Amino acid sequence: MVKKHKLMGILLCLVLAVTMIGGCVSNTRNAENWGNTDAAGNKAKDAGKEGKAKYKEFITVDVFDSQSNYQGIQSGWFAKIIKDKFNMELNIIAPNVAGGGETLLQTRSAAGNLGDLILTSAAGGKLQDLVTAGLIIDMTEFMEGKKNLSKYQAAIEYTNKTLAKEKGIWTIPSEISERPADTNLGGTVLNFGTYIRWDLYKQLGYPKMKTLEDLLPVMKEMQDIAGVSDSGKKIYAFSLFKDWDSDYLGAANQIPYMYGYAPIGYAYAKADDSEEPQSALAENSLYIRGLKFFFQANQMGLLDPESTTQNFDALSKKYKDGAVLWSPWPWQSSGYNTADHTSSGKAFNTAAVEDFQLYDWGCYTKGNPYNSIMIGSKAKDPERLMDFIDWLYSPEGLTVAYSGSLSGIKGLMWDVEDGKPVLTDFGYKCLTNGDKTLMPEEYGGGTYLDGIERLNFKAVSDGEINPETGYPYNYLMWEDYISLTLTDMERDWQTHMKAKNATEYFYKNKQTVISVGSGYAVSAEDPDITTIRAQIRSTIVEYSWKSVFAKDEREFSRLIQEMTDIAMGLGYEKVLNIDLQNAEQQKQARAAIDK
Repeated sequence: MVKKHKLMGILLCLVLAVTMIGGCVSNTRNAENWGNTDAAGNKAKDAGKEGKAKYKEFITVDVFDSQSNYQGIQSGWFAKIIKDKFNMELNIIAPNVAGGGETLLQTRSAAGNLGDLILTSAAGGKLQDLVTAGLIIDMTEFMEGKKNLSKYQAAIEYTNKTLAKEKGIWTIPSEISERPADTNLGGTVLNFGTYIRWDLYKQLGYPKMKTLEDLLPVMKEMQDIAGVSDSGKKIYAFSLFKDWDSDYLGAANQIPYMYGYAPIGYAYAKADDSEEPQSALAENSLYIRGLKFFFQANQMGLLDPESTTQNFDALSKKYKDGAVLWSPWPWQSSGYNTADHTSSGKAFNTAAVEDFQLYDWGCYTKGNPYNSIMIGSKAKDPERLMDFIDWLYSPEGLTVAYSGSLSGIKGLMWDVEDGKPVLTDFGYKCLTNGDKTLMPEEYGGGTYLDGIERLNFKAVSDGEINPETGYPYNYLMWEDYISLTLTDMERDWQTHMKAKNATEYFYKNKQTVISVGSGYAVSAEDPDITTIRAQIRSTIVEYSWKSVFAKDEREFSRLIQEMTDIAMGLGYEKVLNIDLQNAEQQKQARAAIDK
């Protein structure tokens, strides 16, 4: 079996080699050969212009986006902004939706055209592969005059020098921060926790939970009293999806984060490196604990049977409908917290589990290379795309094109009053009831939610300050938003938890472990290891799902043992040793960072 996969790996390498030979020429072309790129004299003449006045030809930009959960042409109000500013539209190609993941990336790479814009990880040798194959351009010559990107020059140079042998600017990292590396990224919530229907939890009398497993009987009681969803569907405590499965079953992989660990391959490393990394397949690992947790949930009738077939979008609709009662992430469950629900005394919020030590990221002073943006070598107008990238990092771009907590269009959705950013009445409707709030036709029409940017790209960290207001870009941190959205349910949460928000609660109770933002990224590995890793990945994901839906405890244990035995036979220990070395390098990078 291993020999067969080795042969397949060799064939793939040959395909990529052909691509490299044909593609390397692309990186040597100069500016005068690039589609609509103007000569230096025309650049000065066009300064300050945008839209058709600057970009004569309307173009469709193919965006290969590993993080997006949307596929197709960007629509609505954000599409209108892009058309007005750059005379172009975005056609998003999303492996998360299309399926295939790495396979889709390899297939398009082998064809010699990954996309005009490419948003994907630069880590693990991926940036070098794209450079070597001639699939992306060196953006150095297009960086001239890019005032927004120039603020982050040090982070950009660090990422490129670290991850590519060839000199140049091949990629721009995400989540760049100007704040200290040991500072919380920012926001009123942490990315992990146990987010549940607070109104139902309140009905039960706020039962205490000492460990993760104590959550199960509480969720059972909540499901029993929940009734049906808004549309009359059966409600489940837990509902999962497969889109984000990678080395693991995605949902079970969230459990280690609750206890301060994050994966580097098959090694789970503590955020502050205070303990030794653990193997994912160790008998008592946090990953196996996660599988056992969801297995027990299924045995109790708490797990949605459609978990094995639904995608992220389908699950998101269930949250909005009130058909799910738990989420490991605040941004997923917040889809339920519309004005209609909160005014009816219903809402998601985080509950306390006493032994949690939530993984928390520090600011990426050197950028986050695990999601980066690049320009494809076949792009028709890279000068225009570089203008677009620079705009994504501008104050305007960060209010309308920021994945997460964008505040939207200034003057329509928010403005500055008495020196502070505030929401307009319309903006409040957009941010609290976006699926029903219609945008004016001059702004593209459709609902607010239909028109939000679909790139899922965070240019800067969550808590970064907008220099034009002196306040965070993140509207969730604005005094105005906090006061406007202080519902009875939120007041109840604050009273019970004795904190203003989740971040304050978990920090005050010393239930966080911060990972210093070092900008570390794993390096490229030997192709033989990559082949073995792919076989192990397939085995772990397949058996993990089987174990969650096992008929009884005996079958669960058998499947876990079988998964472990097969993985070991494929060379798991060899791969794990490399992952442990990477964990050690990450530890050293964290220790070396200037906090």
